[in-house]
Amino acid sequence: MKRTSRAIVILLAAMLFVSVLAGCKTAAPVAVEKKLKIGLSLATLQEERWVRDKDRITKDCADQGIELLTQIANMDAAAQESQCENLFTQGINVLIIAAQDASAAATIVDKAHAAGVKVICYDRLVMDTVNDDVYISFDNVQVGVLQGTWLTKAVPKGNYAILSGAPTDNNAKLFKQGAMSIIQPLVDKGDIKIVADQAVVEWKPENALKIMENALTANKNNIQGILAPNDGTAGGCIQALAAQGLAGKVPITGQDAELAAAQRIVKGTQGMTVFKDTRILADAAVEAAKSMFGGYTLANATQTVNNNKVDVPSILLTPIAVTKDNIDVALIDSGYLKKADVYK
Repeated sequence: MKRTSRAIVILLAAMLFVSVLAGCKTAAPVAVEKKLKIGLSLATLQEERWVRDKDRITKDCADQGIELLTQIANMDAAAQESQCENLFTQGINVLIIAAQDASAAATIVDKAHAAGVKVICYDRLVMDTVNDDVYISFDNVQVGVLQGTWLTKAVPKGNYAILSGAPTDNNAKLFKQGAMSIIQPLVDKGDIKIVADQAVVEWKPENALKIMENALTANKNNIQGILAPNDGTAGGCIQALAAQGLAGKVPITGQDAELAAAQRIVKGTQGMTVFKDTRILADAAVEAAKSMFGGYTLANATQTVNNNKVDVPSILLTPIAVTKDNIDVALIDSGYLKKADVYK
Protein backbone atom coordinates (compact mmCIF):
# COMPACT_ATOMS: atom_id res chain seq x y z
CA MET A 1 0.00 0.00 0.00
CA LYS A 2 2.89 2.34 0.83
CA ARG A 3 4.50 1.58 -2.54
CA THR A 4 1.20 2.45 -4.29
CA SER A 5 0.87 5.77 -2.43
CA ARG A 6 4.48 6.68 -3.17
CA ALA A 7 3.96 5.91 -6.86
CA ILE A 8 0.87 8.13 -6.94
CA VAL A 9 2.78 11.03 -5.35
CA ILE A 10 5.62 10.66 -7.85
CA LEU A 11 3.12 10.52 -10.73
CA LEU A 12 1.31 13.65 -9.52
CA ALA A 13 4.62 15.54 -9.15
CA ALA A 14 5.65 14.55 -12.64
CA MET A 15 2.31 15.71 -14.03
CA LEU A 16 2.67 19.06 -12.24
CA PHE A 17 6.19 19.55 -13.62
CA VAL A 18 5.01 18.83 -17.18
CA SER A 19 2.11 21.25 -16.65
CA VAL A 20 4.50 24.01 -15.57
CA LEU A 21 6.72 23.42 -18.59
CA ALA A 22 3.70 23.50 -20.86
CA GLY A 23 2.64 26.79 -19.29
CA CYS A 24 6.05 28.26 -19.95
CA LYS A 25 5.91 27.27 -23.60
CA THR A 26 2.48 28.83 -24.25
CA ALA A 27 2.90 32.08 -22.30
CA ALA A 28 2.86 35.21 -24.55
CA PRO A 29 6.18 37.09 -24.67
CA VAL A 30 6.29 40.39 -22.85
CA ALA A 31 5.87 43.21 -25.41
CA VAL A 32 8.64 45.76 -25.48
CA GLU A 33 7.45 49.11 -26.87
CA LYS A 34 9.90 50.58 -29.37
CA LYS A 35 10.37 54.33 -29.10
CA LEU A 36 10.16 56.49 -32.21
CA LYS A 37 13.41 58.25 -33.08
CA ILE A 38 13.24 61.04 -35.67
CA GLY A 39 16.15 62.60 -37.51
CA LEU A 40 15.63 66.21 -38.60
CA SER A 41 17.91 67.54 -41.35
CA LEU A 42 17.49 71.20 -42.26
CA ALA A 43 19.43 72.87 -45.04
CA THR A 44 19.70 76.20 -43.26
CA LEU A 45 18.59 78.47 -40.46
CA GLN A 46 19.30 81.54 -42.61
CA GLU A 47 15.63 82.54 -42.74
CA GLU A 48 13.55 83.18 -39.66
CA ARG A 49 10.95 80.68 -40.83
CA TRP A 50 13.42 77.77 -40.61
CA VAL A 51 14.15 78.62 -37.00
CA ARG A 52 10.41 78.47 -36.37
CA ASP A 53 10.17 75.08 -38.11
CA LYS A 54 12.98 73.68 -36.00
CA ASP A 55 11.55 75.03 -32.76
CA ARG A 56 8.07 73.68 -33.45
CA ILE A 57 9.24 70.19 -34.41
CA THR A 58 11.46 70.14 -31.31
CA LYS A 59 8.52 71.12 -29.11
CA ASP A 60 6.17 68.58 -30.71
CA CYS A 61 8.66 65.77 -30.15
CA ALA A 62 9.41 66.81 -26.56
CA ASP A 63 5.69 67.01 -25.74
CA GLN A 64 5.05 63.54 -27.15
CA GLY A 65 8.09 61.73 -25.80
CA ILE A 66 9.70 61.30 -29.22
CA GLU A 67 13.48 61.29 -29.46
CA LEU A 68 14.70 63.90 -31.94
CA LEU A 69 18.17 64.26 -33.43
CA THR A 70 18.73 67.50 -35.35
CA GLN A 71 21.35 68.49 -37.92
CA ILE A 72 21.75 71.81 -39.77
CA ALA A 73 23.68 71.70 -43.06
CA ASN A 74 24.38 75.45 -43.39
CA MET A 75 23.58 75.34 -47.13
CA ASP A 76 26.20 72.66 -47.81
CA ALA A 77 24.76 69.69 -49.74
CA ALA A 78 27.79 67.46 -49.06
CA ALA A 79 27.62 68.25 -45.34
CA GLN A 80 23.91 67.41 -45.33
CA GLU A 81 24.60 63.98 -46.83
CA SER A 82 27.30 63.27 -44.25
CA GLN A 83 25.06 64.43 -41.41
CA CYS A 84 22.21 62.21 -42.59
CA GLU A 85 24.51 59.20 -42.82
CA ASN A 86 25.42 59.87 -39.20
CA LEU A 87 21.73 59.98 -38.27
CA PHE A 88 21.22 56.58 -39.90
CA THR A 89 23.99 55.07 -37.78
CA GLN A 90 22.23 56.41 -34.68
CA GLY A 91 19.18 54.31 -35.43
CA ILE A 92 16.57 56.84 -36.50
CA ASN A 93 13.28 55.44 -37.78
CA VAL A 94 12.13 58.45 -39.80
CA LEU A 95 14.10 61.21 -41.53
CA ILE A 96 12.46 64.62 -41.94
CA ILE A 97 14.58 66.44 -44.51
CA ALA A 98 14.47 69.94 -45.99
CA ALA A 99 17.05 69.44 -48.72
CA GLN A 100 19.74 71.94 -49.62
CA ASP A 101 19.97 70.56 -53.16
CA ALA A 102 16.81 68.91 -54.44
CA SER A 103 18.54 66.55 -56.87
CA ALA A 104 21.72 65.82 -54.90
CA ALA A 105 19.59 64.81 -51.92
CA ALA A 106 18.29 61.83 -53.90
CA THR A 107 21.41 59.99 -52.71
CA ILE A 108 20.39 60.69 -49.10
CA VAL A 109 16.89 59.35 -49.68
CA ASP A 110 18.21 56.22 -51.39
CA LYS A 111 20.60 55.56 -48.51
CA ALA A 112 17.75 56.03 -46.05
CA HIS A 113 15.66 53.50 -47.96
CA ALA A 114 18.53 51.00 -47.88
CA ALA A 115 18.79 51.52 -44.11
CA GLY A 116 15.07 50.95 -43.59
CA VAL A 117 14.45 54.60 -42.68
CA LYS A 118 11.25 56.31 -43.84
CA VAL A 119 11.67 59.73 -45.47
CA ILE A 120 9.48 62.81 -45.20
CA CYS A 121 10.42 65.52 -47.71
CA TYR A 122 9.78 68.58 -45.57
CA ASP A 123 8.69 71.71 -47.45
CA ARG A 124 11.14 70.92 -50.28
CA LEU A 125 10.63 67.93 -52.54
CA VAL A 126 13.66 65.69 -53.13
CA MET A 127 13.92 65.08 -56.86
CA ASP A 128 15.09 62.18 -59.04
CA THR A 129 14.51 59.24 -56.70
CA VAL A 130 11.88 56.52 -56.45
CA ASN A 131 12.24 56.35 -52.67
CA ASP A 132 10.50 59.50 -51.38
CA ASP A 133 7.84 58.26 -48.96
CA VAL A 134 5.85 61.47 -48.61
CA TYR A 135 6.13 65.18 -49.39
CA ILE A 136 4.66 67.63 -46.88
CA SER A 137 4.57 71.28 -47.85
CA PHE A 138 2.31 74.10 -48.88
CA ASP A 139 0.85 74.38 -52.35
CA ASN A 140 3.90 76.14 -53.75
CA VAL A 141 2.44 76.84 -57.19
CA GLN A 142 -0.39 78.60 -55.38
CA VAL A 143 2.18 80.65 -53.44
CA GLY A 144 3.39 82.03 -56.76
CA VAL A 145 -0.17 82.59 -57.96
CA LEU A 146 -0.84 84.71 -54.87
CA GLN A 147 2.31 86.76 -55.51
CA GLY A 148 1.57 87.23 -59.21
CA THR A 149 -2.07 88.11 -58.60
CA TRP A 150 -1.23 90.79 -56.04
CA LEU A 151 1.57 92.28 -58.14
CA THR A 152 -0.44 92.50 -61.36
CA LYS A 153 -3.29 94.19 -59.53
CA ALA A 154 -0.89 96.67 -57.94
CA VAL A 155 0.96 97.24 -61.23
CA PRO A 156 -1.13 96.17 -64.23
CA LYS A 157 1.26 97.91 -66.65
CA GLY A 158 4.96 98.75 -66.55
CA ASN A 159 8.46 97.31 -66.25
CA TYR A 160 8.95 94.31 -63.97
CA ALA A 161 12.03 92.85 -62.32
CA ILE A 162 11.51 89.11 -61.81
CA LEU A 163 13.59 87.42 -59.12
CA SER A 164 13.35 83.70 -58.43
CA GLY A 165 14.75 81.57 -55.63
CA ALA A 166 17.79 79.32 -55.47
CA PRO A 167 18.20 77.13 -58.59
CA THR A 168 18.91 74.13 -56.32
CA ASP A 169 15.49 74.44 -54.64
CA ASN A 170 12.58 72.87 -56.54
CA ASN A 171 10.19 75.16 -54.68
CA ALA A 172 11.74 78.14 -56.43
CA LYS A 173 10.68 76.64 -59.74
CA LEU A 174 7.14 76.13 -58.47
CA PHE A 175 6.86 79.65 -57.05
CA LYS A 176 7.92 81.16 -60.36
CA GLN A 177 5.64 78.84 -62.31
CA GLY A 178 2.66 80.03 -60.30
CA ALA A 179 3.59 83.70 -60.51
CA MET A 180 4.26 83.62 -64.26
CA SER A 181 0.92 81.94 -64.91
CA ILE A 182 -0.55 85.30 -63.91
CA ILE A 183 2.16 87.66 -65.22
CA GLN A 184 2.92 86.08 -68.61
CA PRO A 185 -0.49 86.79 -70.19
CA LEU A 186 0.07 90.49 -69.49
CA VAL A 187 3.58 90.24 -70.94
CA ASP A 188 2.13 88.63 -74.08
CA LYS A 189 -0.45 91.40 -74.25
CA GLY A 190 2.29 94.04 -74.09
CA ASP A 191 1.15 95.62 -70.82
CA ILE A 192 4.14 94.35 -68.85
CA LYS A 193 7.78 94.28 -69.90
CA ILE A 194 10.25 92.10 -68.00
CA VAL A 195 13.49 94.10 -67.81
CA ALA A 196 15.32 91.77 -65.40
CA ASP A 197 14.89 88.06 -64.75
CA GLN A 198 17.40 86.33 -62.46
CA ALA A 199 17.63 83.62 -59.81
CA VAL A 200 18.94 84.49 -56.34
CA VAL A 201 21.71 82.04 -55.47
CA GLU A 202 21.15 80.43 -52.06
CA TRP A 203 18.23 82.79 -51.41
CA LYS A 204 20.74 85.26 -49.96
CA PRO A 205 19.44 88.83 -49.42
CA GLU A 206 22.83 90.24 -50.38
CA ASN A 207 22.58 88.50 -53.76
CA ALA A 208 19.11 89.96 -54.27
CA LEU A 209 20.51 93.39 -53.36
CA LYS A 210 23.15 93.14 -56.10
CA ILE A 211 20.63 91.94 -58.68
CA MET A 212 18.33 94.84 -57.92
CA GLU A 213 21.13 97.41 -57.88
CA ASN A 214 22.18 96.23 -61.35
CA ALA A 215 18.59 96.21 -62.61
CA LEU A 216 17.95 99.74 -61.39
CA THR A 217 21.19 100.98 -62.95
CA ALA A 218 20.55 99.24 -66.28
CA ASN A 219 17.03 100.65 -66.48
CA LYS A 220 17.72 104.09 -64.99
CA ASN A 221 15.37 103.29 -62.08
CA ASN A 222 12.51 102.74 -64.54
CA ILE A 223 11.05 99.69 -62.76
CA GLN A 224 7.43 99.69 -61.60
CA GLY A 225 7.04 96.25 -60.02
CA ILE A 226 9.25 93.60 -58.40
CA LEU A 227 8.55 89.91 -57.95
CA ALA A 228 10.68 88.88 -54.95
CA PRO A 229 10.35 85.17 -54.14
CA ASN A 230 10.61 85.48 -50.35
CA ASP A 231 10.91 88.04 -47.57
CA GLY A 232 14.68 87.81 -47.32
CA THR A 233 15.17 88.62 -51.00
CA ALA A 234 12.49 91.31 -50.74
CA GLY A 235 14.54 92.90 -47.97
CA GLY A 236 17.61 92.97 -50.21
CA CYS A 237 15.63 94.54 -53.04
CA ILE A 238 14.11 97.15 -50.74
CA GLN A 239 17.60 98.09 -49.56
CA ALA A 240 18.54 98.77 -53.19
CA LEU A 241 15.34 100.77 -53.70
CA ALA A 242 15.98 102.81 -50.55
CA ALA A 243 19.39 103.85 -51.85
CA GLN A 244 17.59 105.40 -54.83
CA GLY A 245 14.81 106.98 -52.77
CA LEU A 246 12.31 104.45 -54.15
CA ALA A 247 11.44 102.39 -51.06
CA GLY A 248 7.66 102.26 -50.76
CA LYS A 249 7.21 103.55 -54.31
CA VAL A 250 7.75 100.26 -56.15
CA PRO A 251 5.33 97.43 -55.23
CA ILE A 252 7.19 94.28 -54.19
CA THR A 253 6.12 90.78 -53.14
CA GLY A 254 7.47 88.44 -50.48
CA GLN A 255 6.87 85.13 -48.74
CA ASP A 256 7.27 83.53 -45.29
CA ALA A 257 5.61 86.17 -43.09
CA GLU A 258 8.85 87.06 -41.33
CA LEU A 259 8.68 89.69 -38.61
CA ALA A 260 10.86 92.10 -40.60
CA ALA A 261 8.54 91.72 -43.59
CA ALA A 262 5.46 92.33 -41.44
CA GLN A 263 7.10 95.51 -40.14
CA ARG A 264 7.85 96.62 -43.72
CA ILE A 265 4.26 95.94 -44.78
CA VAL A 266 2.97 98.12 -41.94
CA LYS A 267 5.43 100.86 -42.93
CA GLY A 268 4.54 100.52 -46.61
CA THR A 269 7.90 99.50 -48.07
CA GLN A 270 6.79 95.92 -48.85
CA GLY A 271 3.39 95.28 -50.35
CA MET A 272 2.65 91.68 -49.37
CA THR A 273 3.95 88.41 -48.06
CA VAL A 274 2.65 84.86 -48.21
CA PHE A 275 1.90 83.23 -44.88
CA LYS A 276 2.80 79.55 -44.66
CA ASP A 277 2.05 78.65 -41.05
CA THR A 278 5.09 76.64 -40.02
CA ARG A 279 3.27 75.47 -36.90
CA ILE A 280 0.80 73.52 -39.03
CA LEU A 281 3.56 72.22 -41.31
CA ALA A 282 5.70 71.00 -38.40
CA ASP A 283 2.73 69.37 -36.67
CA ALA A 284 1.79 67.56 -39.89
CA ALA A 285 5.34 66.23 -40.31
CA VAL A 286 5.54 64.84 -36.77
CA GLU A 287 2.10 63.25 -37.06
CA ALA A 288 3.12 61.67 -40.37
CA ALA A 289 6.31 60.32 -38.78
CA LYS A 290 4.27 58.72 -36.00
CA SER A 291 1.87 57.13 -38.50
CA MET A 292 4.67 55.81 -40.69
CA PHE A 293 6.50 54.40 -37.67
CA GLY A 294 3.30 52.64 -36.62
CA GLY A 295 2.79 51.19 -40.08
CA TYR A 296 -0.31 53.21 -40.84
CA THR A 297 -1.32 54.67 -44.20
CA LEU A 298 -1.21 58.45 -44.48
CA ALA A 299 -4.87 59.04 -45.26
CA ASN A 300 -4.40 62.78 -45.74
CA ALA A 301 -1.72 62.37 -48.43
CA THR A 302 -4.41 62.80 -51.05
CA GLN A 303 -2.36 64.57 -53.72
CA THR A 304 0.80 63.75 -55.65
CA VAL A 305 3.73 65.80 -56.95
CA ASN A 306 6.11 64.41 -59.55
CA ASN A 307 9.83 64.40 -58.70
CA ASN A 308 11.01 63.46 -62.23
CA LYS A 309 10.92 59.77 -61.30
CA VAL A 310 7.60 59.08 -59.58
CA ASP A 311 4.46 60.78 -58.34
CA VAL A 312 5.13 61.28 -54.64
CA PRO A 313 2.19 61.08 -52.19
CA SER A 314 1.81 64.62 -50.89
CA ILE A 315 0.14 66.65 -48.17
CA LEU A 316 -0.19 70.21 -49.48
CA LEU A 317 -1.36 72.92 -47.10
CA THR A 318 -3.01 76.22 -48.05
CA PRO A 319 -0.95 79.46 -48.15
CA ILE A 320 -2.47 82.87 -47.37
CA ALA A 321 -1.67 86.23 -48.99
CA VAL A 322 -1.03 88.89 -46.34
CA THR A 323 -1.23 92.64 -46.92
CA LYS A 324 -1.74 95.66 -44.70
CA ASP A 325 -5.49 94.97 -44.90
CA ASN A 326 -5.42 91.55 -43.20
CA ILE A 327 -2.09 91.46 -41.36
CA ASP A 328 -3.67 91.73 -37.91
CA VAL A 329 -6.08 88.84 -38.47
CA ALA A 330 -3.65 86.57 -40.31
CA LEU A 331 -0.47 87.06 -38.32
CA ILE A 332 -1.33 88.66 -34.99
CA ASP A 333 -4.72 87.26 -34.03
CA SER A 334 -3.47 83.79 -35.00
CA GLY A 335 -0.64 84.14 -32.47
CA TYR A 336 2.10 83.84 -35.08
CA LEU A 337 3.52 87.30 -34.41
CA LYS A 338 3.05 89.77 -31.57
CA LYS A 339 1.37 93.10 -32.26
CA ALA A 340 3.93 95.01 -30.21
CA ASP A 341 6.71 93.58 -32.39
CA VAL A 342 4.96 94.20 -35.71
CA TYR A 343 3.98 97.80 -34.94
CA LYS A 344 7.06 98.94 -33.04
